[in-house]
Amino acid sequence: MKQSDLKQLLDESVDKFNQAGFIKDDPISIPHRYSRLQDIEIMGFWTAMLAWGQRKTIINKATELSRLMDDAPYDFIVNHSEKDREHLLDFKHRTFQSTDTLYFLEFLQQYYQKHESLESAFSNYINDQDEHIGPALIGFHRQFFDLPYAPQRTRKHIATPERKSTCKRLNMFLRWMVRKDNKGVDFGLWHNIHPRQLLIPLDVHVDRVARRLNLITRKQTDWKTVLELSQSLRKFDPEDPVKYDFALFGIGVLENKKGPLK
Repeated sequence: MKQSDLKQLLDESVDKFNQAGFIKDDPISIPHRYSRLQDIEIMGFWTAMLAWGQRKTIINKATELSRLMDDAPYDFIVNHSEKDREHLLDFKHRTFQSTDTLYFLEFLQQYYQKHESLESAFSNYINDQDEHIGPALIGFHRQFFDLPYAPQRTRKHIATPERKSTCKRLNMFLRWMVRKDNKGVDFGLWHNIHPRQLLIPLDVHVDRVARRLNLITRKQTDWKTVLELSQSLRKFDPEDPVKYDFALFGIGVLENKKGPLK
């Protein structure tokens, strides 16, 4: 396929899927229930970290988590006591267990008692000259586990390029918080990271479609694959390459339902 034809296919698919109707069946619907910056950040971050498995299940578990925090996550995070944590001990999602819940609560409480927004936990580790958000992901991971009693088992729930991970969930969360357009899906609430620095959230749908379209040549699926695909997409829009997440993911989901698109 010619590059011009491929760009046309991707742009048309972005227009098709980057619409308000996309929200209700996607995990991004959880932070969209809130209007306060910190509520959006907390539920966006936690929902993204729980985002493995079917989208319906992810939405249900994130809804359960929100209810356990009285549907006021920021107020709960900042003001809760040790005793208030007890009714979250039964919250589980796959390998995310009570130990992980307790540590997330501890980190977020300590963080928000000192900082207004979660943005600085990422943006402090990146500058305008950085090509992509890799340094921000590494810095955030180190900060998140900087508490002396951070459980070793919880580290698997926060990815880092230092382990060659695709960092899919973090990249998805950052897309939600950084990208801004007039479609109303992504929030665009953070301003110290540029959309051009974002990296593609590489899930199985995106990986499969990108390989079929020859946007990926690397055999493995790892951190370098994310960099390769993101660089390929920058050729079509250097200022907003991750908007094509909508196209690749949407095409992949449709193919699952109807077979390969012609």
